[in-house]
Parts: sequence; structure tokens; C-alpha cells
Amino acid sequence: MKGLPGFRDFYPEPLPTADSWSLDLRQYIFKTWRSTAERYGFREYDGPPIEDLELYTKKSGEEIVGQLYNFSDKGDRKVSLRPEMTPTLARMAASHTRNYKKPIKWFSIPQLFRYERQQKGRLREHFQLNADIIGEEHLSADAELISLLIDTLRNLKLTKEDFFVRLSSRQAWQDFFEKNGGEQNNAYAFYQVIDKLEREDPKVSNDKLTKMGFSYDQVNEFILKGQPTEELSAIIENIEARGLGDFIEIDYRIIRGLAYYTGPVYEAFDKRGKFRAIAGGGRYDHLVNLISGGRTSLPALGFGMGDVVLTELLKDRNLIPELSQTINVFVQITDESMRNTSLGLIQQLRQAGITTEYPLLKTKPDKQFKRAFELNAKWLITIESDNQATIKNLESRKEKICPIDDVTEIVKSKL
Repeated sequence: MKGLPGFRDFYPEPLPTADSWSLDLRQYIFKTWRSTAERYGFREYDGPPIEDLELYTKKSGEEIVGQLYNFSDKGDRKVSLRPEMTPTLARMAASHTRNYKKPIKWFSIPQLFRYERQQKGRLREHFQLNADIIGEEHLSADAELISLLIDTLRNLKLTKEDFFVRLSSRQAWQDFFEKNGGEQNNAYAFYQVIDKLEREDPKVSNDKLTKMGFSYDQVNEFILKGQPTEELSAIIENIEARGLGDFIEIDYRIIRGLAYYTGPVYEAFDKRGKFRAIAGGGRYDHLVNLISGGRTSLPALGFGMGDVVLTELLKDRNLIPELSQTINVFVQITDESMRNTSLGLIQQLRQAGITTEYPLLKTKPDKQFKRAFELNAKWLITIESDNQATIKNLESRKEKICPIDDVTEIVKSKL
């Protein structure tokens, strides 16, 4: 049987085929995401993979239902696999806002699901780093998140030659919309047109804008001027003070199509233009209030970074690290009468945090030796008697004979 289209199997290295997805690479990305967020003082959270359908329709409207894996459960509740994490976070924050000091700095690495047409860099499921700050209005929080985004990519060995962050403002576009006579009931449709400007035929975009009282040239002139607002200037100054100014630029073509954004928005892109956006986010100060039904009001902002485009980018830049399995110790059993004694040593080594492998069944010594090399083992240990063992460095081929009781400490000191 084959897996469902748009869903992935993850294999440990070495991969069975060139287009297989690597679990080891996924873990490397997760480890980098997690360690970078923690260095910024973010705490990890998680939520359920299934939520009440209303959580998503309340935020995005009924039209989102066609993009969801939604169904009625056995309790006849309308539910959905989560397509994004922000509504869950807003629900959690609204429920327990008094239990946490502000600002709340949280991150998560959820698996997300959307029922939509597969495209390059976009599947029906993916994993995503979500990092959010709740309860802080000051623009320093926006700069903090953008800096986290930049440093996360830098820690994956990407440089300013590989990516940049395009910064924009929903408020700037709202001011433009109102100043030029836009009708409020057309605002969301207007944002959708701006969001697709780079992907849609200019004639199609112009036709849509004309119906709303705007023109393509008028919009394009605003974009080309690229005049930073006061809020965007403050964010850039903060980021430049960290020495990260080379990674960011003003670009009003970025607007983020989701309706709930309220202020600064941004997306990270591959500088060579080969891939979709690597990450994107912004400020959504009204979402917690919306999700809580008006009971709680908290400013909030965050970004998401998916694993699919990121993996493609790392492969394209030859930035995938060595991912083969590494075993610290292979315990060779050449005398089956020593198996139980060997098992006791194996347990000691593992409890000491030393990665250890051994032959499960009786196997010829030369095959065991070959297996140790296949696993990239650093040390080969053989119990010679009830109280004596040989430790062999498989790189230098140097050997040492010592009491069994000393083996674990000797290996720990070498590692």
C-alpha cells in the first residue's frame, strides 16, 4: 500500500531513495529550531492536533473549510485537523492569561494539515516552527521575533547571500486604502490582490483593483517608493543595533493574505528566487479578543517557518550535515559463554549515556567487526574473561586491556 498523496514517510539515514524524506534531517532542523528559540528565552508549548472547527472559521471565515481536513466526530462535534497553530495559541492564552506574566514568549513545533492542491514546496502536511510573543505592544517585540527568525536560519548555516527578510506594514496599506477612498467592505479583497501581485498577471490584478476604485500603477507607485513608516524605521533600527541589518529591507509587496494581521508583517525569502517564502509572520493584536469572544484582549505577534521549503533550500545550498548513524561503542561477543557478562556491561554503558550496540544473536567475529564499522562505532569492546576486557579504538587500532569494572569510566573519559 502507498501513503496518501501529500503526506510523507520519514526514514532514518541512509535513505532508501534520493527523494525520500530524512528523519535525521528533520531532527537536525527541529534541534536547531528548539535551541535557537530557547536561547532567546522562549518556552515550548503544544496543543491538540484536532480542534473545534469553529476555532478556524471564527478566525478565517467559512471559506477556509474547503482547505481543511474536517469531519464530525463520534460525539457529532464538528472538528478539524489543525491547519495552523496560532488559533490554538490564542485559545490557550485567553484561557489562562492571568496565570502567566507578560510578555509571554512561547514556541511550538506542530505538524499541520491542509487539504489543498499540492505544489512545489507545499504539501498537505508539514511541520512548522511557531514563535509568538503575547502581551507586548512595543515594537521591540516585533524586532525580537524578526531577529529570532534571522538567527534560526543563520544557525542552519544560511548567510546573507542566501536569504533576506522583506518587511512591510498592514497599517501602512490600511492608511493607503482609506486615503485613496477605499470602501471598508472591500478591504480584505484589496489585501488579497496585493498579496498576489507577484504571482498574478498584472492585467488580472489591475482589473480587480479597478473594480475597487484603484489602479495597478497607483499601487505600484506606493510599493516602489518604499517609504518606511515610523514603526518600520524603529524595528529596523533595533535590528541594525544587533548587527543584523544586512538581512532586512522594506518591501510593501509583502502584505500577508490572512485577514487577522494588524501591523508590521514580514516574510523571509531565498535570495536566488528559486523557492516559496521560507517563513512569514506579523502582528495580530485582535486575534485573542476574537477567539475569546471579547472576554480577553491581548496584543500578540508571531511567525511560522515550515520544514518543506527549508529542507529544499538547505539541499540546494549543500548545507545538509553528515547524518549517518554514529555509535560510541560496539560490544563484540566472540565467546557465547560471555554473553550474560557482556549484557551487564552493555547496560552499564547505556545507563552512563554511552550509545552502545551489540549482536543480538550468535555471529561470527568478522561479521561483528564489519557491523561495528558500518555503524561508525568509535570503540570496539570485547570481554575476554569474567573480569577483563579489551578496548579497541577503531580509528587508531590501538588496544587497551583493563578490568571490566573500569570500562565504562575509561570510555566516558575518552568521549
